Amino acid sequence: MTKKAFEPHLQTPLEEQSKEEHNKRASDGMRGTLGDDIRDGERQDIAWESEQLAKSYGIYLEFNRAKTGKEKDWFYMIRLGIPGGGPITPEQWTVIDDLASEFGVNPEGYGSIRLTTRENVQFHWIKKDQVVPLIQRSAEQGLLSLNGCGDNVRNVMACPFSRNNPDFDAHAWAAKVADYFQLPAQPFIQIFAIDPNHVREDNAAEAPSVNGKTRFSYGPGLLNRKFKIAFGAVHRDENGVLYTDNCTELRTHDMGVSPVIENNQVSGFQIYIGGGQGEKNGKPSAALLGLPLGVVNEENLLTAMDAVVQVHQTWGDRANRHWARLKYVVKKQGIDWYRDQVHALLDFELGAPIAQHDVGARELHHGWQTDPISGLDAYCAFIENGRLIDNSPNGRLKTMAREVALQFNTPLFITPNQDLVFTGIQPEAREAFEAALAAYGYGTRNGAAYSTLRKNSGACVGRSTCRLAYTESEQFEPELIDTLEGLGWQDFDTSIGITGCERQCFRPATKAIGLVGSGNNRYQFKLLGTEDGRHQGVPLVVDDLIYLKSVPREKVPVIIDLLFQWHREAGEADEHFGYFIRRQGLAGVVTFLKGQDEVSDLLAKPLKNVAALV
Repeated sequence: MTKKAFEPHLQTPLEEQSKEEHNKRASDGMRGTLGDDIRDGERQDIAWESEQLAKSYGIYLEFNRAKTGKEKDWFYMIRLGIPGGGPITPEQWTVIDDLASEFGVNPEGYGSIRLTTRENVQFHWIKKDQVVPLIQRSAEQGLLSLNGCGDNVRNVMACPFSRNNPDFDAHAWAAKVADYFQLPAQPFIQIFAIDPNHVREDNAAEAPSVNGKTRFSYGPGLLNRKFKIAFGAVHRDENGVLYTDNCTELRTHDMGVSPVIENNQVSGFQIYIGGGQGEKNGKPSAALLGLPLGVVNEENLLTAMDAVVQVHQTWGDRANRHWARLKYVVKKQGIDWYRDQVHALLDFELGAPIAQHDVGARELHHGWQTDPISGLDAYCAFIENGRLIDNSPNGRLKTMAREVALQFNTPLFITPNQDLVFTGIQPEAREAFEAALAAYGYGTRNGAAYSTLRKNSGACVGRSTCRLAYTESEQFEPELIDTLEGLGWQDFDTSIGITGCERQCFRPATKAIGLVGSGNNRYQFKLLGTEDGRHQGVPLVVDDLIYLKSVPREKVPVIIDLLFQWHREAGEADEHFGYFIRRQGLAGVVTFLKGQDEVSDLLAKPLKNVAALV
């Protein structure tokens, strides 16, 4: 077999654009017949044309994957955008919890709330007649599903602990950028009969602006594909020294913004473009980290970001949605070409990229933190895979979040690792707060304290609630960690990420071990990522052959256990597992595993790597 061609069709003429593009243009400003279709009780799904439009309003059509037969058991997932992950007041959270109990009930009869790696809230198992009231009631609390999905800028990410930081408030910037790239509100208001008083209008005087515009100019075709933005943060250590924090993994996004530190203060911002973790089986693709575009001061930052998105809107492929992401424009044309296009839209020039700039480590922020400004405390509670539900081996987490937030009057934030932060806690209330969490079973799984390995790891939702996933991830990850803990690895300080398909929503390849669903109960290994998130993991390709592409579920812990033992025996002092694997290289890993009787058969018949991105 020959390698498949890398052929993005840039600046696509209108007559050659895809059916999705023509559907957007014919939709009367993203209205179409969605309002009628979503209220049509004669069918539980919606027409393809409306399904495509619904994504920009945070609505995904799903079906129960456990049921077979011609008639699908349709339901919906609804995603709320929460720029920077919050703040969500206790009153707002109470409404979220009520909606999950009333509408988001799974087949076992339990309501749940799902926190995501984009700091969103997701509701699963929503029936069609529940979609409009859920969106309405969320909007009444200022929680909008607008921009939840679709060909537009998605939820803008920032570290929750950057809020009110005098050195750089990344959280405030996430809110500002989300506001600027918000889709026009009127179609959303009309389709879902939203009270306009709950939605900021496009001409709001306090809105951020670029050259007099208070909103990005999407145009009738919106963007070519989804566009993801994340901000890095800065914090001070115990000696007052400023350092960068990359809890958002900013280089995995279409555009990331990292503060630059000089003389112990923030002097500017390096913009990265072209990141993205999603791939496509059978097509040339790759999970990539963004490349440095240039440096800009804070005054010009939003203008530069607007120009980056404009260039993609103009040049990105509109014929084939696989090639439509920004990373393929950068891959095809090069970073220097893209910088020239951005400069053509600006009346200033970006500073030269800083090649050695460190975006920082992937901080998880678990446990207690103290706000240096207010003196109040915050607690970051580990939520395994972001699932808040009451029938969990981890405790009654859904009820816990609601009642503890109300009891201590704590605004809530969602982290990029799918965890939940309780803020505004008086220092003298720490002991009472921890006791309140423990009363709901928080802090343990099946009676054992959360291990280091478990807290470092995670998964996307997987097959049960995502029609794109090939296999389980959210349900597999806890069981995998249980098995590895049983083998003695509970205190092993490394990270495992799992996704149900190659779209890789949990960003598994930036973890020390990435597992990507490749079939039902089968997973592909990705290695060379690291615990600190600084490196991009890749498939095990050696001599143009790909290994461990489709590993049976029961063999996954066997391989991981062998690799962990190898590190224990051959690793250098203080060398983390991910860096040990990078030192050994992919060829070294393949040679080692071929010599292990338990798994040698899995490496005996590698596949030709025909879909490499070249």
